[in-house]
Amino acid sequence: MSDVRVVGGGVMGLTTALVLAQEGHRVRVVSADPASATTSAVAGALWWPYRIEPLDLVGDWALTTLRWYEELAARPGETGVRLVGGLHRGERLAALGSWAGQVESLVQSAEGLRCRLPLLDMPAHLRWLEDRVTAAGGTLERGTVASLGAAADGADVVVNCTGIGAASLVPDAGVRPVRGQLVLVENPGIEEWFTEADPASSETTYFFPQPGRLVLGGTAVAGDWSTVPDPDTARAIVERCARVRPEIAGARIIGHRVGLRPAREGGVRIEAEPLPGGGRLVHNYGHGGAGVTVALGCARAAAALVD
Repeated sequence: MSDVRVVGGGVMGLTTALVLAQEGHRVRVVSADPASATTSAVAGALWWPYRIEPLDLVGDWALTTLRWYEELAARPGETGVRLVGGLHRGERLAALGSWAGQVESLVQSAEGLRCRLPLLDMPAHLRWLEDRVTAAGGTLERGTVASLGAAADGADVVVNCTGIGAASLVPDAGVRPVRGQLVLVENPGIEEWFTEADPASSETTYFFPQPGRLVLGGTAVAGDWSTVPDPDTARAIVERCARVRPEIAGARIIGHRVGLRPAREGGVRIEAEPLPGGGRLVHNYGHGGAGVTVALGCARAAAALVD
């Protein structure tokens, strides 16, 4: 078994670390921020292959992850994973990839696709992942790495799960942010999720019922690095969601969030290369808006390259 340094403590880094630790590798996760401060913690976190490529690989990764979440949903208080019904307005089953035929809950309606899917409370799920990593013998370390080569000090393999950080750390000029802004409100009694997204627009409309809050979205602005919530954008998000469910207009706002989806030209990168000083570097980044959706599938693909 190898000494493995996983760089990045979001959902992808922690899920990859968990797979490796359960396989018997000696795993250390290095992250500049706690999981609660990563992009993953901001995610609305509905399972769905959204803004992710390459399409010929995404289906298998997503379905692998879906089956895992279906198991974890039996313990929602522990894992943060629940199965919740909702509507993808405007979606057509015929327009989706072959993976959709293996999602039993998908039902075509006049409005769009109705389905019951995993919806993750990300703060709870990230805590669960951290606990599982340490229970499997892994360790969590706060710190920054000057380079991926420097991260190999004392390790046989470095796994790069740095998300948007890969733009400068690899460096990879193909990595770019797709900015997402959210508004958190007190839930006025909404139990189902809703999405309506036009791939050609930077504005989306969705709401996700999470424990203690209703998450409203959103935006998808490519190339925008700002993590500061914009008041005008927030108002527009509330207005769009209230057109679908009018009771949202009077819901008390309890917070604002911004996350930078780590998109990449060419899609997800999972591949290995030698490090200059010896050892192996395994990349696992570029998951766009669907890191949660493909977390386990990509983690297993990356873990297969460690030895």
